[in-house]
Amino acid sequence: MLDQAEISIDQLRVGLYVHLDLKWFEHPFAFSHFKIKDEEQIQVLRGLGLRKVRISPALSDPGASPGPAAGDGASAGGTAADGAPAPAPALSSMQQAKRAMVERINQQREQAGQIEKAFLDAARTIRSIETKLFSNPASAVEQASQLVTQIVDSILCAPELAIHVMGDKVGGEELYLHSLNVTMLAMMIARDIQLPHAVISLLGMGALLHDIGLKNVSDKILNKPDALSRAEQNAYQLHCQYGADLAKELALAPAVAAIVRDHHELYDGSGYPRALKGEAISVLTRIVSIADHYDELCNPPHLSAALTPHDALSQMFARQRDKFDPKLLQIFIRCLGVYPPGTVVQLSNGVLGMVATINTSKPMKPIVVIYDAAVPKHEAILVDLERESSLNIVKSLKPAQVPQDVLLYLSPRKRVSYYFDASTAGQGAAAP
Repeated sequence: MLDQAEISIDQLRVGLYVHLDLKWFEHPFAFSHFKIKDEEQIQVLRGLGLRKVRISPALSDPGASPGPAAGDGASAGGTAADGAPAPAPALSSMQQAKRAMVERINQQREQAGQIEKAFLDAARTIRSIETKLFSNPASAVEQASQLVTQIVDSILCAPELAIHVMGDKVGGEELYLHSLNVTMLAMMIARDIQLPHAVISLLGMGALLHDIGLKNVSDKILNKPDALSRAEQNAYQLHCQYGADLAKELALAPAVAAIVRDHHELYDGSGYPRALKGEAISVLTRIVSIADHYDELCNPPHLSAALTPHDALSQMFARQRDKFDPKLLQIFIRCLGVYPPGTVVQLSNGVLGMVATINTSKPMKPIVVIYDAAVPKHEAILVDLERESSLNIVKSLKPAQVPQDVLLYLSPRKRVSYYFDASTAGQGAAAP
Protein backbone atom coordinates (compact mmCIF):
# COMPACT_ATOMS: atom_id res chain seq x y z
CA MET A 1 0.00 0.00 0.00
CA LEU A 2 1.24 3.49 -0.80
CA ASP A 3 2.27 5.72 2.09
CA GLN A 4 -0.62 7.62 3.59
CA ALA A 5 -0.92 10.53 5.99
CA GLU A 6 -3.77 11.82 8.10
CA ILE A 7 -4.75 15.48 8.00
CA SER A 8 -7.55 17.52 9.51
CA ILE A 9 -10.53 18.28 7.29
CA ASP A 10 -9.65 22.00 7.17
CA GLN A 11 -6.29 21.20 5.52
CA LEU A 12 -7.86 19.83 2.33
CA ARG A 13 -6.67 21.39 -0.90
CA VAL A 14 -7.35 20.81 -4.62
CA GLY A 15 -5.00 18.14 -6.00
CA LEU A 16 -4.81 16.01 -2.84
CA TYR A 17 -5.74 12.33 -3.17
CA VAL A 18 -8.09 11.47 -0.30
CA HIS A 19 -9.42 8.25 1.26
CA LEU A 20 -12.80 8.41 2.98
CA ASP A 21 -13.37 6.12 5.96
CA LEU A 22 -17.06 5.90 5.15
CA LYS A 23 -19.20 3.27 3.45
CA TRP A 24 -19.82 3.89 -0.25
CA PHE A 25 -23.47 4.76 0.37
CA GLU A 26 -22.59 7.29 3.12
CA HIS A 27 -21.10 9.87 0.79
CA PRO A 28 -22.07 11.34 -2.61
CA PHE A 29 -18.85 10.58 -4.50
CA ALA A 30 -18.46 7.87 -7.15
CA PHE A 31 -15.46 6.40 -5.28
CA SER A 32 -14.36 6.26 -1.65
CA HIS A 33 -10.90 7.48 -2.65
CA PHE A 34 -10.14 10.05 -5.35
CA LYS A 35 -8.19 13.19 -6.21
CA ILE A 36 -9.90 16.47 -5.24
CA LYS A 37 -10.56 18.42 -8.42
CA ASP A 38 -12.25 21.63 -7.23
CA GLU A 39 -13.34 23.73 -4.24
CA GLU A 40 -16.89 22.39 -4.47
CA GLN A 41 -15.64 18.92 -3.58
CA ILE A 42 -13.76 20.36 -0.60
CA GLN A 43 -16.96 21.98 0.67
CA VAL A 44 -18.83 18.67 0.26
CA LEU A 45 -16.07 16.81 2.13
CA ARG A 46 -16.25 19.30 4.97
CA GLY A 47 -19.97 18.67 5.22
CA LEU A 48 -19.61 14.92 5.78
CA GLY A 49 -18.95 15.25 9.50
CA LEU A 50 -15.37 13.98 9.34
CA ARG A 51 -12.72 15.63 11.52
CA LYS A 52 -9.79 13.94 9.77
CA VAL A 53 -9.17 12.32 6.40
CA ARG A 54 -6.38 10.17 4.97
CA ILE A 55 -4.38 11.29 1.94
CA SER A 56 -1.89 9.58 -0.40
CA PRO A 57 0.92 12.03 -1.25
CA ALA A 58 2.20 9.77 -4.05
CA LEU A 59 -1.18 9.88 -5.82
CA SER A 60 -1.70 13.61 -5.26
CA ASP A 61 -0.77 16.24 -7.84
CA PRO A 62 2.92 17.23 -7.82
CA GLY A 63 3.27 20.19 -5.48
CA ALA A 64 -0.12 19.66 -3.86
CA SER A 65 0.19 19.70 -0.08
CA PRO A 66 -2.15 20.12 2.89
CA GLY A 67 -2.93 23.66 3.96
CA PRO A 68 -2.14 25.01 7.41
CA ALA A 69 -4.19 23.52 10.22
CA ALA A 70 -6.96 25.50 11.91
CA GLY A 71 -5.51 27.99 14.34
CA ASP A 72 -2.70 28.88 11.93
CA GLY A 73 -4.84 31.38 10.07
CA ALA A 74 -6.87 28.86 8.07
CA SER A 75 -10.58 28.37 8.39
CA ALA A 76 -11.76 25.60 10.66
CA GLY A 77 -14.41 23.26 9.27
CA GLY A 78 -17.72 25.14 9.36
CA THR A 79 -16.21 28.65 9.73
CA ALA A 80 -14.73 30.94 7.11
CA ALA A 81 -11.39 32.72 7.62
CA ASP A 82 -13.11 35.96 8.74
CA GLY A 83 -15.22 34.12 11.35
CA ALA A 84 -18.39 34.11 9.22
CA PRO A 85 -20.29 30.84 8.79
CA ALA A 86 -18.90 28.67 5.98
CA PRO A 87 -21.17 28.24 2.95
CA ALA A 88 -23.52 25.24 3.09
CA PRO A 89 -22.03 22.13 1.54
CA ALA A 90 -23.10 21.71 -2.08
CA LEU A 91 -24.41 18.19 -1.53
CA SER A 92 -27.60 18.27 -3.59
CA SER A 93 -26.22 17.97 -7.13
CA MET A 94 -23.65 15.37 -6.10
CA GLN A 95 -26.25 13.40 -4.13
CA GLN A 96 -28.49 13.40 -7.18
CA ALA A 97 -25.61 12.17 -9.33
CA LYS A 98 -24.86 9.41 -6.82
CA ARG A 99 -28.50 8.34 -6.71
CA ALA A 100 -28.56 8.23 -10.52
CA MET A 101 -25.38 6.15 -10.50
CA VAL A 102 -26.86 3.67 -7.99
CA GLU A 103 -29.99 3.37 -10.16
CA ARG A 104 -27.86 2.70 -13.26
CA ILE A 105 -25.88 0.04 -11.38
CA ASN A 106 -29.11 -1.67 -10.30
CA GLN A 107 -30.41 -1.62 -13.88
CA GLN A 108 -27.09 -2.97 -15.20
CA ARG A 109 -27.13 -5.74 -12.61
CA GLU A 110 -30.69 -6.71 -13.54
CA GLN A 111 -29.85 -6.66 -17.24
CA ALA A 112 -26.77 -8.81 -16.60
CA GLY A 113 -29.01 -11.40 -14.93
CA GLN A 114 -31.25 -11.51 -18.01
CA ILE A 115 -28.25 -11.91 -20.31
CA GLU A 116 -26.80 -14.67 -18.12
CA LYS A 117 -30.07 -16.58 -18.41
CA ALA A 118 -30.08 -16.18 -22.20
CA PHE A 119 -26.48 -17.38 -22.30
CA LEU A 120 -27.27 -20.51 -20.30
CA ASP A 121 -30.33 -21.23 -22.45
CA ALA A 122 -28.15 -21.05 -25.57
CA ALA A 123 -25.51 -23.34 -24.03
CA ARG A 124 -28.20 -25.90 -23.12
CA THR A 125 -29.55 -25.74 -26.66
CA ILE A 126 -26.07 -26.50 -28.04
CA ARG A 127 -25.84 -29.48 -25.68
CA SER A 128 -29.16 -30.74 -27.04
CA ILE A 129 -27.94 -30.25 -30.63
CA GLU A 130 -24.73 -32.21 -30.04
CA THR A 131 -26.62 -35.00 -28.23
CA LYS A 132 -29.01 -35.43 -31.18
CA LEU A 133 -26.39 -35.09 -33.92
CA PHE A 134 -26.14 -38.86 -34.46
CA SER A 135 -29.41 -40.14 -33.02
CA ASN A 136 -31.65 -37.60 -34.76
CA PRO A 137 -29.53 -35.54 -37.19
CA ALA A 138 -32.44 -33.83 -38.95
CA SER A 139 -33.80 -32.54 -35.64
CA ALA A 140 -30.31 -31.43 -34.54
CA VAL A 141 -29.76 -29.41 -37.72
CA GLU A 142 -33.20 -27.82 -37.42
CA GLN A 143 -32.57 -26.88 -33.79
CA ALA A 144 -29.16 -25.42 -34.71
CA SER A 145 -30.75 -23.42 -37.52
CA GLN A 146 -33.39 -22.01 -35.18
CA LEU A 147 -30.79 -20.98 -32.59
CA VAL A 148 -28.62 -19.29 -35.22
CA THR A 149 -31.64 -17.48 -36.68
CA GLN A 150 -32.62 -16.13 -33.25
CA ILE A 151 -29.10 -14.90 -32.51
CA VAL A 152 -28.58 -13.39 -35.97
CA ASP A 153 -31.92 -11.57 -35.91
CA SER A 154 -31.28 -10.06 -32.49
CA ILE A 155 -27.71 -9.04 -33.27
CA LEU A 156 -28.54 -7.42 -36.62
CA CYS A 157 -31.46 -5.40 -35.26
CA ALA A 158 -29.45 -3.90 -32.39
CA PRO A 159 -28.25 -0.30 -32.81
CA GLU A 160 -25.24 -1.12 -30.60
CA LEU A 161 -23.71 -4.39 -29.52
CA ALA A 162 -22.48 -4.86 -25.95
CA ILE A 163 -20.26 -7.83 -25.11
CA HIS A 164 -20.60 -9.21 -21.58
CA VAL A 165 -18.23 -11.54 -19.79
CA MET A 166 -20.23 -14.33 -18.20
CA GLY A 167 -20.16 -15.48 -14.58
CA ASP A 168 -19.41 -18.99 -13.38
CA LYS A 169 -23.02 -20.17 -13.13
CA VAL A 170 -22.80 -22.33 -16.24
CA GLY A 171 -24.62 -25.30 -14.71
CA GLY A 172 -22.57 -28.08 -16.29
CA GLU A 173 -22.61 -26.57 -19.77
CA GLU A 174 -18.83 -25.98 -19.90
CA LEU A 175 -18.33 -28.43 -22.75
CA TYR A 176 -20.57 -26.40 -25.01
CA LEU A 177 -19.16 -22.95 -24.28
CA HIS A 178 -16.43 -23.12 -26.94
CA SER A 179 -18.96 -23.51 -29.76
CA LEU A 180 -21.03 -20.67 -28.32
CA ASN A 181 -18.03 -18.38 -27.86
CA VAL A 182 -16.80 -18.97 -31.41
CA THR A 183 -20.28 -18.37 -32.80
CA MET A 184 -20.79 -15.09 -30.94
CA LEU A 185 -17.31 -13.73 -31.68
CA ALA A 186 -17.54 -14.66 -35.37
CA MET A 187 -20.89 -12.90 -35.64
CA MET A 188 -19.39 -9.83 -34.02
CA ILE A 189 -16.89 -9.58 -36.88
CA ALA A 190 -19.56 -10.29 -39.49
CA ARG A 191 -21.79 -7.54 -38.14
CA ASP A 192 -18.91 -5.07 -38.20
CA ILE A 193 -18.08 -5.74 -41.87
CA GLN A 194 -21.81 -5.68 -42.68
CA LEU A 195 -22.19 -9.09 -44.25
CA PRO A 196 -25.71 -9.78 -45.57
CA HIS A 197 -28.20 -11.46 -43.23
CA ALA A 198 -28.23 -14.73 -45.18
CA VAL A 199 -24.43 -14.91 -45.20
CA ILE A 200 -24.22 -14.27 -41.45
CA SER A 201 -26.67 -17.13 -40.94
CA LEU A 202 -24.33 -19.46 -42.85
CA LEU A 203 -21.41 -18.19 -40.78
CA GLY A 204 -23.32 -18.79 -37.55
CA MET A 205 -24.21 -22.34 -38.57
CA GLY A 206 -20.61 -23.10 -39.51
CA ALA A 207 -19.23 -21.61 -36.30
CA LEU A 208 -21.75 -23.50 -34.17
CA LEU A 209 -20.90 -26.85 -35.79
CA HIS A 210 -17.23 -26.27 -36.60
CA ASP A 211 -16.00 -28.97 -34.19
CA ILE A 212 -18.57 -31.70 -34.92
CA GLY A 213 -15.75 -33.94 -36.18
CA LEU A 214 -14.36 -34.21 -32.64
CA LYS A 215 -17.17 -36.70 -31.97
CA ASN A 216 -15.07 -39.24 -33.87
CA VAL A 217 -11.80 -38.55 -32.05
CA SER A 218 -10.82 -40.77 -29.13
CA ASP A 219 -11.58 -39.36 -25.67
CA LYS A 220 -8.11 -40.58 -24.68
CA ILE A 221 -6.63 -38.05 -27.10
CA LEU A 222 -9.09 -35.25 -26.33
CA ASN A 223 -8.57 -35.56 -22.56
CA LYS A 224 -4.83 -36.30 -22.51
CA PRO A 225 -3.21 -34.04 -19.89
CA ASP A 226 0.23 -34.10 -21.56
CA ALA A 227 1.34 -32.89 -24.98
CA LEU A 228 0.15 -35.09 -27.85
CA SER A 229 2.65 -37.28 -29.67
CA ARG A 230 3.06 -36.81 -33.43
CA ALA A 231 0.77 -39.79 -34.08
CA GLU A 232 -1.83 -38.48 -31.63
CA GLN A 233 -1.62 -35.01 -33.18
CA ASN A 234 -2.25 -36.54 -36.61
CA ALA A 235 -5.23 -38.43 -35.22
CA TYR A 236 -6.58 -35.24 -33.65
CA GLN A 237 -6.23 -33.30 -36.89
CA LEU A 238 -8.45 -35.83 -38.62
CA HIS A 239 -11.44 -34.18 -36.88
CA CYS A 240 -11.55 -31.71 -39.76
CA GLN A 241 -12.10 -34.48 -42.32
CA TYR A 242 -14.49 -36.30 -39.98
CA GLY A 243 -16.43 -33.05 -39.72
CA ALA A 244 -16.48 -32.62 -43.50
CA ASP A 245 -17.88 -36.14 -43.87
CA LEU A 246 -20.57 -35.43 -41.28
CA ALA A 247 -21.42 -32.13 -42.97
CA LYS A 248 -22.03 -34.04 -46.19
CA GLU A 249 -24.21 -36.62 -44.42
CA LEU A 250 -26.21 -33.81 -42.80
CA ALA A 251 -26.58 -32.03 -46.16
CA LEU A 252 -25.19 -28.78 -44.76
CA ALA A 253 -24.75 -25.87 -47.15
CA PRO A 254 -21.37 -25.80 -48.96
CA ALA A 255 -20.29 -22.62 -47.12
CA VAL A 256 -21.04 -24.29 -43.77
CA ALA A 257 -19.23 -27.48 -44.76
CA ALA A 258 -16.19 -25.43 -45.78
CA ILE A 259 -16.01 -23.87 -42.31
CA VAL A 260 -16.25 -27.29 -40.66
CA ARG A 261 -13.46 -28.68 -42.88
CA ASP A 262 -11.13 -25.66 -43.01
CA HIS A 263 -11.42 -23.83 -39.66
CA HIS A 264 -7.82 -24.79 -38.77
CA GLU A 265 -6.41 -23.45 -42.05
CA LEU A 266 -4.20 -20.39 -41.50
CA TYR A 267 -3.60 -17.36 -43.69
CA ASP A 268 0.15 -18.05 -44.02
CA GLY A 269 -0.42 -21.63 -45.22
CA SER A 270 0.74 -23.28 -41.98
CA GLY A 271 -2.65 -24.72 -41.06
CA TYR A 272 -4.37 -28.03 -41.78
CA PRO A 273 -5.78 -30.24 -43.26
CA ARG A 274 -4.87 -28.86 -46.74
CA ALA A 275 -2.32 -26.09 -45.98
CA LEU A 276 -4.51 -23.55 -47.77
CA LYS A 277 -3.14 -20.03 -47.95
CA GLY A 278 -4.59 -16.51 -48.08
CA GLU A 279 -7.79 -16.07 -50.04
CA ALA A 280 -7.87 -19.73 -50.96
CA ILE A 281 -9.56 -19.96 -47.55
CA SER A 282 -13.15 -18.70 -47.68
CA VAL A 283 -13.81 -15.40 -45.91
CA LEU A 284 -16.31 -17.04 -43.54
CA THR A 285 -13.73 -19.66 -42.59
CA ARG A 286 -11.12 -16.93 -42.03
CA ILE A 287 -13.52 -15.28 -39.58
CA VAL A 288 -14.13 -18.52 -37.67
CA SER A 289 -10.39 -19.25 -37.61
CA ILE A 290 -9.75 -16.00 -35.70
CA ALA A 291 -12.58 -16.55 -33.21
CA ASP A 292 -11.62 -20.22 -32.70
CA HIS A 293 -7.93 -19.49 -32.11
CA TYR A 294 -8.67 -16.66 -29.67
CA ASP A 295 -11.02 -18.80 -27.61
CA GLU A 296 -8.53 -21.68 -27.54
CA LEU A 297 -5.88 -19.30 -26.14
CA CYS A 298 -8.27 -18.11 -23.41
CA ASN A 299 -9.83 -21.52 -22.73
CA PRO A 300 -7.32 -24.28 -23.52
CA PRO A 301 -8.07 -27.87 -22.45
CA HIS A 302 -5.70 -27.41 -19.52
CA LEU A 303 -6.52 -24.14 -17.84
CA SER A 304 -3.05 -23.72 -16.36
CA ALA A 305 -2.00 -22.70 -19.89
CA ALA A 306 -4.82 -20.14 -20.30
CA LEU A 307 -3.96 -16.61 -21.36
CA THR A 308 -5.86 -13.58 -20.15
CA PRO A 309 -8.10 -12.03 -22.85
CA HIS A 310 -5.70 -9.08 -23.13
CA ASP A 311 -2.66 -11.36 -23.51
CA ALA A 312 -4.45 -13.56 -26.05
CA LEU A 313 -5.18 -10.58 -28.27
CA SER A 314 -1.64 -9.27 -27.81
CA GLN A 315 -0.16 -12.62 -28.83
CA MET A 316 -2.35 -12.88 -31.91
CA PHE A 317 -1.38 -9.38 -33.01
CA ALA A 318 2.28 -9.29 -32.03
CA ARG A 319 3.47 -12.84 -32.73
CA GLN A 320 0.84 -14.57 -34.85
CA ARG A 321 -0.58 -11.90 -37.12
CA ASP A 322 0.70 -13.63 -40.28
CA LYS A 323 -1.58 -16.56 -39.50
CA PHE A 324 -4.79 -14.53 -39.89
CA ASP A 325 -6.43 -12.27 -42.44
CA PRO A 326 -4.91 -8.91 -41.40
CA LYS A 327 -8.04 -6.84 -42.03
CA LEU A 328 -10.29 -9.26 -40.15
CA LEU A 329 -7.82 -9.52 -37.26
CA GLN A 330 -7.72 -5.73 -37.01
CA ILE A 331 -11.52 -5.60 -36.88
CA PHE A 332 -11.62 -8.34 -34.23
CA ILE A 333 -9.16 -6.48 -32.00
CA ARG A 334 -10.98 -3.19 -32.48
CA CYS A 335 -14.35 -4.72 -31.54
CA LEU A 336 -13.05 -6.46 -28.41
CA GLY A 337 -10.98 -3.45 -27.43
CA VAL A 338 -7.48 -3.41 -26.04
CA TYR A 339 -8.99 -4.61 -22.75
CA PRO A 340 -11.53 -7.35 -23.58
CA PRO A 341 -14.20 -8.42 -21.07
CA GLY A 342 -12.68 -10.44 -18.24
CA THR A 343 -9.48 -8.38 -18.13
CA VAL A 344 -8.32 -7.17 -14.69
CA VAL A 345 -7.28 -3.52 -14.99
CA GLN A 346 -5.97 -0.57 -13.02
CA LEU A 347 -7.74 2.76 -13.51
CA SER A 348 -6.10 6.17 -13.62
CA ASN A 349 -7.22 6.84 -10.02
CA GLY A 350 -5.37 3.75 -8.80
CA VAL A 351 -8.51 1.63 -8.39
CA LEU A 352 -8.49 -2.04 -9.50
CA GLY A 353 -11.37 -3.59 -11.40
CA MET A 354 -12.44 -6.07 -14.05
CA VAL A 355 -13.82 -5.19 -17.47
CA ALA A 356 -17.37 -6.56 -17.44
CA THR A 357 -18.95 -5.14 -20.59
CA ILE A 358 -17.77 -3.33 -23.68
CA ASN A 359 -19.75 -1.62 -26.38
CA THR A 360 -18.25 -2.59 -29.73
CA SER A 361 -18.77 0.98 -30.97
CA LYS A 362 -16.85 2.41 -27.96
CA PRO A 363 -14.41 -0.38 -27.01
CA MET A 364 -12.08 1.90 -25.03
CA LYS A 365 -14.90 2.94 -22.68
CA PRO A 366 -16.08 -0.29 -21.04
CA ILE A 367 -18.10 -0.87 -17.90
CA VAL A 368 -15.77 -1.98 -15.09
CA VAL A 369 -16.56 -3.88 -11.87
CA ILE A 370 -14.70 -2.02 -9.11
CA TYR A 371 -12.88 -3.58 -6.17
CA ASP A 372 -13.84 -1.81 -2.95
CA ALA A 373 -13.45 -3.76 0.27
CA ALA A 374 -16.03 -1.50 1.93
CA VAL A 375 -18.73 -2.56 -0.57
CA PRO A 376 -20.18 -6.11 -0.41
CA LYS A 377 -19.21 -8.22 -3.40
CA HIS A 378 -22.83 -8.77 -4.49
CA GLU A 379 -23.31 -4.99 -4.54
CA ALA A 380 -20.02 -4.24 -6.32
CA ILE A 381 -19.74 -0.82 -7.95
CA LEU A 382 -20.04 -0.77 -11.74
CA VAL A 383 -18.40 2.24 -13.37
CA ASP A 384 -19.22 3.19 -16.96
CA LEU A 385 -16.06 4.85 -18.27
CA GLU A 386 -18.08 6.55 -21.00
CA ARG A 387 -19.84 8.54 -18.28
CA GLU A 388 -16.82 8.97 -16.01
CA SER A 389 -14.85 10.93 -18.59
CA SER A 390 -12.05 11.83 -16.17
CA LEU A 391 -11.17 8.12 -15.71
CA ASN A 392 -9.37 5.78 -18.04
CA ILE A 393 -7.65 2.39 -17.95
CA VAL A 394 -3.93 2.65 -17.27
CA LYS A 395 -2.93 -1.00 -17.72
CA SER A 396 -4.07 -4.59 -17.61
CA LEU A 397 -2.90 -6.96 -14.89
CA LYS A 398 -2.17 -10.68 -14.87
CA PRO A 399 -3.93 -12.57 -12.06
CA ALA A 400 -0.54 -13.21 -10.43
CA GLN A 401 -0.06 -9.43 -10.11
CA VAL A 402 -3.30 -8.97 -8.19
CA PRO A 403 -3.75 -9.60 -4.43
CA GLN A 404 -5.74 -12.75 -3.76
CA ASP A 405 -8.53 -10.93 -1.90
CA VAL A 406 -9.01 -8.64 -4.90
CA LEU A 407 -9.14 -11.60 -7.29
CA LEU A 408 -11.72 -13.38 -5.13
CA TYR A 409 -13.82 -10.22 -5.07
CA LEU A 410 -13.69 -9.57 -8.81
CA SER A 411 -13.89 -13.30 -9.68
CA PRO A 412 -12.51 -13.22 -13.20
CA ARG A 413 -13.70 -16.51 -14.64
CA LYS A 414 -11.47 -19.53 -14.95
CA ARG A 415 -13.12 -19.99 -18.32
CA VAL A 416 -13.83 -16.78 -20.19
CA SER A 417 -17.16 -16.79 -22.03
CA TYR A 418 -18.89 -13.97 -23.87
CA TYR A 419 -22.45 -13.15 -24.73
CA PHE A 420 -24.06 -10.18 -26.41
CA ASP A 421 -26.69 -7.81 -25.19
CA ALA A 422 -28.33 -7.22 -28.54
CA SER A 423 -31.27 -5.27 -27.13
CA THR A 424 -32.58 -2.12 -28.75
CA ALA A 425 -31.82 1.17 -27.05
CA GLY A 426 -33.74 1.67 -23.83
CA GLN A 427 -34.90 -1.94 -23.57
CA GLY A 428 -33.64 -4.64 -21.27
CA ALA A 429 -34.31 -7.68 -23.45
CA ALA A 430 -31.30 -9.87 -24.01
CA ALA A 431 -30.38 -11.94 -26.99
CA PRO A 432 -32.02 -15.37 -26.97
